[in-house]
Amino acid sequence: ATASVILGIGDETGIPESFALHQNYPNPFNPVTTLRYDLPEQSFVQIMIYDILGREVRNLVNRIEEPGFKSIIWNGKNDAGQTLGAGVYFYKIQALQQDGGQAGDYIQTNKMILLK
Repeated sequence: ATASVILGIGDETGIPESFALHQNYPNPFNPVTTLRYDLPEQSFVQIMIYDILGREVRNLVNRIEEPGFKSIIWNGKNDAGQTLGAGVYFYKIQALQQDGGQAGDYIQTNKMILLK
């Protein structure tokens, strides 16, 4: 039998009661880390990575997503595929409710540390 491994987006079962952006793990990290977030309803989701100066270095997610417990792996690279230097980075989620949503919009930012 063959086993397939999917790196990237994962879903747990069930629907969360509220929006959440969890602390990445591991943190500090090298070379990859996992970002977890909870969506109680269908939302247009953007997850961006910023450097210490506030410059966007990576756009990880930019799409409509169904409700659920979500995760995505970041490999420490920018949008051009270049490995970023060690330091403090911030990850920000914007989840904008779709038509008829009850939870409203959600924006949250957390800090993480990339080691070399």
